[in-house]
Amino acid sequence: MTVDPSKISTSITPFAMIDEHSALPQEQEILFTIHTVFRVGEIKQTADNSRLWEVHLTITDESDPQLAGLTDCIKEEIGGSTGWHRMGKLMLKVGRFDQAEALYNELLDNAS
Repeated sequence: MTVDPSKISTSITPFAMIDEHSALPQEQEILFTIHTVFRVGEIKQTADNSRLWEVHLTITDESDPQLAGLTDCIKEEIGGSTGWHRMGKLMLKVGRFDQAEALYNELLDNAS
């Protein structure tokens, strides 16, 4: 995993270095929030175990032009006036009808 310190310092994504709390002292461990976005780089099978794969990840930040372009493209394609509206439309688009219905029902209940 590649973590550019300049991206971390400008990112609003919380993280924690937990090396000293690890059960395996030789590991360098970092916890990221669930909404952290990484770019997938090289993917290769490990030499020691053919069932394991090594994936190189690079953290992105809110100023990443490719991520911003993708986000804008999705917003344009999905449409919707609010984030919740876009989420519901996205769920419909990917066939998650039950989740879309639950979201819209929750929004209706909260609007009353």
